[in-house]
Amino acid sequence: MTHADAHGDSSVVTTLFAHNTWANLKLLEFCAQVSDAALDATAIGGYGSIRATLVHILRAEVSYVERVNGKRPPHALTGDPLPGFAALQDVARWAGDELLQLARSARKDTIVREREQGLVCAYPLASLIVQEVTHATEHRTQIATIITQLGLEPPDLSTWQYMVETGEFREWTEGQDNA
Repeated sequence: MTHADAHGDSSVVTTLFAHNTWANLKLLEFCAQVSDAALDATAIGGYGSIRATLVHILRAEVSYVERVNGKRPPHALTGDPLPGFAALQDVARWAGDELLQLARSARKDTIVREREQGLVCAYPLASLIVQEVTHATEHRTQIATIITQLGLEPPDLSTWQYMVETGEFREWTEGQDNA
């Protein structure tokens, strides 16, 4: 049994992007509770500090949307300092919704074309969608590593936990009605 969205869509793509957005929001919620010193912590091999990596993840998600359709969130992530966590969560929700729409429209032959300073590049939208999910996952893992090195327990961002929290995972004693 799968969890359907508001449009009745229970596809793998919808679930993948719902999980991605959920994981971003869950990590932001956790990080809003840690100290500034923790937010400035880094780990060898990571992107940078927790603060910088959070912003990087969301700026990238916004850039993927903008590359394809030119849309930007109502409150863009501008400037160097970390905006408040409420603003980051708003951008995460916006990007999640927009990326899901792009993913639903991606077909093997859907090509993204970018033009900048006389250069043109082209690549499949489907590959950009794969880039988005792997990029966010890699950086969330880097943040979890930093959190662990600080002696804290990072939030469980697994798909198993997602299924538990969204009610998709159910268990019962054999022989009982599972309805």
